[in-house]
Amino acid sequence: MNIYVLLKRTFDTEERITISGGQIDQDGAEFIINPYDEYAVEEAIRIRDKHGGEVTVLSVGEEDTEKQLRTALAMGADKAALINIEDDVEETDEFSIAMIIGEFLKDKEADLILAGNVAVDGGSGQIGPRIADILGIPHVTTITKIEISGEQVTVTRDVEGDSEVIESTLPLLVTTQQGLNDPRYPSLPGIMKAKKKPLEELELDDLDLDEDDVEPKTKTIEVFLPLEKSAGRILEGELQEQVKELANLLSKQL
Repeated sequence: MNIYVLLKRTFDTEERITISGGQIDQDGAEFIINPYDEYAVEEAIRIRDKHGGEVTVLSVGEEDTEKQLRTALAMGADKAALINIEDDVEETDEFSIAMIIGEFLKDKEADLILAGNVAVDGGSGQIGPRIADILGIPHVTTITKIEISGEQVTVTRDVEGDSEVIESTLPLLVTTQQGLNDPRYPSLPGIMKAKKKPLEELELDDLDLDEDDVEPKTKTIEVFLPLEKSAGRILEGELQEQVKELANLLSKQL
């Protein structure tokens, strides 16, 4: 089975983030594999181990993204590909990234493509569905279970607190959600093997694309941190007095 995993390098939201000049200060940020993509990597490895085949992790980004791809290789992926756009493209959006990945995958005859449901930095959830549309294959989002039998695929997905079971066929693109699995940590032997696994690096020219082909359709106006929450207030006095005061406070918010 020919399996591809879409991987994004994102900043660690558990670390302190600062904004400088309207952009996230990358010099002080810690970067990791997008957490939702870790579920995709883990599931791809499990499917390969059960059904055979090969897992390729794919990312669009800068040279530093190699570190996250090597981590995925250390987890157990077979090979990696990095489409380096650092010198070719100044700005990107979901349209740009989907066009680039779609162009890369169009002749790869992928049986299964896995991606994280959302990226923790943008949260749009658009990349997977856009790529499926470009490739002309079905897709299922926010999956928590996947079973494959020959060309038939049964998928369970989150639906606002409930679940939905969908049947499809390969080739298929799915986006992964928390609850699908528990991603493994790279082992020391895995880290050593990852150094020797193939990592292909390409540029836009290698895909017969130029900057105009992937020009963003959207523009970021401003980037800012969430406003600090004000301190809470404890109401005092008799219960009836507290209720009146609470009602008065709420009325002022309307």
